[in-house]
Amino acid sequence: MFSEPRSGRLTAWGNALLVGLVSPDDAVLAIVGDDAVHRVEGLPGEAGPVGLTLALGRLRALGVNGLRLALPVPGHPLGLSGPPEFNARALDAAEAVVCHGAALGLVPEVSEAGPEGDLHVEVAWHCLPVREAPPADVPSLGEAERELAEALREATEVLSRLDVAGSGPVAEAAIDAYRARAERGREALAPGYPPRAVRVLELADRVGTLVSLASGTGHGGAVSAREMSARALALRPVERTARRALVAAYNSVVEERERG
Repeated sequence: MFSEPRSGRLTAWGNALLVGLVSPDDAVLAIVGDDAVHRVEGLPGEAGPVGLTLALGRLRALGVNGLRLALPVPGHPLGLSGPPEFNARALDAAEAVVCHGAALGLVPEVSEAGPEGDLHVEVAWHCLPVREAPPADVPSLGEAERELAEALREATEVLSRLDVAGSGPVAEAAIDAYRARAERGREALAPGYPPRAVRVLELADRVGTLVSLASGTGHGGAVSAREMSARALALRPVERTARRALVAAYNSVVEERERG
C-alpha cells in the first residue's frame, strides 16, 4: 500500500516552494509531517547540520530549480543517475531526492527513540554530489497512466486466479483505508501539480494496495511454495510499474518545465 515517502514530501513541497507557490514555513511543516525534526548535513557552504528552511534557501542559491524523487530497489535504480556512491546510499534508504539545476542529491537517514506509540523521529538528510544525467527508468505521466491501467488488470487477474482477491476482514480493512486515502488524494501532492499527476498517484496507490493484499493476507489459494513463488513472480512487474508511476507523478512538474 502507498505510504508517502519522506523523499516524496520533500520533492513535492520543495518544488512548490522553489516556484513561490507556498511559504517556507508551510513547506517545512508539510515536509516534516509527524516527525520531530529534519536537518540537512553536508550542504555546500555550511560547516554543520542546518534546518530545512535554511537548507532549501541554500539549495535555491546554489542553482537548484527543481527536485526529483528516486525510489530504487536492488536491481532497479529507479530515478537515480549516479555516481555509485550516491546510488548505494539511496539504495540503502530505498529513496532519495535528486536536485535539478545543481549536481546534488539528498538521502534521508531516520532515527527513532521512545516507546511504541510515542516515538520521537528525527531525520538527517545527507547532501551528496550526483551525476548530471537523465534519471533511470522514469516514464512520462501519460506512459505511467497507461502502464498502471494494464497493471491493475494484471494484478486483479493474478489475485483472482490464486484465490487471494480482496475478501475477508483484513482485506476489507485495507480497501477501506485505500478509499479514505483516495478521498484526500489531492492533499498528497503540493500546489502546482497537474490533476493528471494526482490521478496517477491515486491509481498507483490502488495498484500498490492490491499487491499488498497479495503479500499480507495469508496464502489464499496458493497453498504450495511453488504457487506462492509463482504469485510473487507474477506480481513483481506490477509492483515495479506502481513505483515507476509514483516517481513520474512526483517528478511531473520538473519534467513539464524541462519540456517548456
